[in-house]
Amino acid sequence: MNNIILKTVQELSEWRLNNQKNISFVPTMGNLHLGHKELIREAKKSNENLILLSIFINPLQFNNKEDLINYPRTINKDIDLAFSAGADAIFIPYEHEIFPKNEKEIKYQKASEDLSKTLCGIYRKGHFDGVCTVVYRLIDIIKPEVIFLGEKDWQQILIIKEMVAKQNIKIEIKSINTQRDIDGVPFSSRNNLLLKSDREKLKLFSSELLHNKQIFNQTKYIDLKKIIKKLTDKDIKIEYLEHVNAFNLKRSTSEMNITMLAGAIICGNTRLIDHVFLMRRDPIIAIDGPAGSGKSTVTKLIAKNLKFIFLDTGAMYRALSWYLLKEKINYENRNELKTFLSNVSIIFKSVEGSKQNVIINNHNVTEKIRTQEISSIVSSIASIKEVREFLVKEQRKIGASGGIVAEGRDIGSKVFPNAELKIFLTATINERAKRRKNELEAMGNGTIDFDKLKNEIEQRDFDDSNRKISPLIKAEDAIEIISDGYTIDQVVEKILGIYFETIPKELLLKNK
Repeated sequence: MNNIILKTVQELSEWRLNNQKNISFVPTMGNLHLGHKELIREAKKSNENLILLSIFINPLQFNNKEDLINYPRTINKDIDLAFSAGADAIFIPYEHEIFPKNEKEIKYQKASEDLSKTLCGIYRKGHFDGVCTVVYRLIDIIKPEVIFLGEKDWQQILIIKEMVAKQNIKIEIKSINTQRDIDGVPFSSRNNLLLKSDREKLKLFSSELLHNKQIFNQTKYIDLKKIIKKLTDKDIKIEYLEHVNAFNLKRSTSEMNITMLAGAIICGNTRLIDHVFLMRRDPIIAIDGPAGSGKSTVTKLIAKNLKFIFLDTGAMYRALSWYLLKEKINYENRNELKTFLSNVSIIFKSVEGSKQNVIINNHNVTEKIRTQEISSIVSSIASIKEVREFLVKEQRKIGASGGIVAEGRDIGSKVFPNAELKIFLTATINERAKRRKNELEAMGNGTIDFDKLKNEIEQRDFDDSNRKISPLIKAEDAIEIISDGYTIDQVVEKILGIYFETIPKELLLKNK
């Protein structure tokens, strides 16, 4: 049943029980606008879930009572907008339903200290604690599968994600990019509190942020002092304006790739925020893991989907191992090895589909490097300092402009430590041996001894994990995926889902 208005927790529980469907949840404080409408539309096209929108003005996130009293309340308009956009039900609870007076059901949350001590958190003490508490409470009551949030409140999204991870809440968080009005101003529930002159100041502020994004795209430089002076000269009262890392909100440095120019201004009695995302290079996805975990296949498909470069670092080590054998190079002789490396060229040439050939000094070694002979020596050759230094340097050259998906054993920890997404893809020994056996036999290598292959993989794991130089390790900020029981397509879909919810939509849309 559609177009249902629920006002109590009991009513909501009965509605959920009667429908027996997963819920996509859009939390709001009312005074809905086109940004909320877009959230509902996004939720609607995402899956077959029921769409539930809540309208609850959370008293915990207001710093003063006057601001709470003056917050716009347009309930009838909100109901019309929500249902016309596709919401199945609207939850409009009384305050005592969310925060019972005995408080036994309330688990007050503390926002991440690191994420809330900057930007808006400096000027709105306790605000994000209130946000986390009400979101936690609503999730606990509604039990949605997915929650949809707008990226206009990017700091809030980061804090909610951190809270969800800390509390181990099984929910997917999806977001949409900041929605802007025809004059460039971001939609906000507070916009209708503005006088015409205030709206003009907000328009100038947003225009300046967007203008400096264009400048940054050309120069890779932001002059904060110049921007602040330009705005204050136009009588715009700035609460803060900062250039920060988009993910940890720390002050930006030249090493950071995705950053955010974010600010808050005061227009009359109304406080408004806006930001733009900045990117020095296209994103990098680093996929590490042990032999036989499916890295190469997964990486190829992700690169194809995103139209990124597929950087098969394992193939580079294999190609070099093959060439060392062919040329009978004594790689234990460091001087001989250095001379040899100075004349080596490894390139990838795309062919049909997602395939690519590996070429080393004009030798196409795509098939030759996948033999057991090469597998048995590549780990020891990869542990040689000079070899790793040479190939890491070559890999970083390829990745300098970003837009790559790279796989290997030290990509996230060593080669691209600043990659936007790091995945540690693994599987059990038995699963990896089974996959490798099928792969080798399909390539015409005859019947492969499973136990022998399993022992070889175990030995390679040990060698890779215990070498002194760039051992196989899971990077501290990598997301581990154990692929047992999953198809390749399912693993690819999972990683792409993580990627699309990691990179701000504003930057993803830029590449479309």
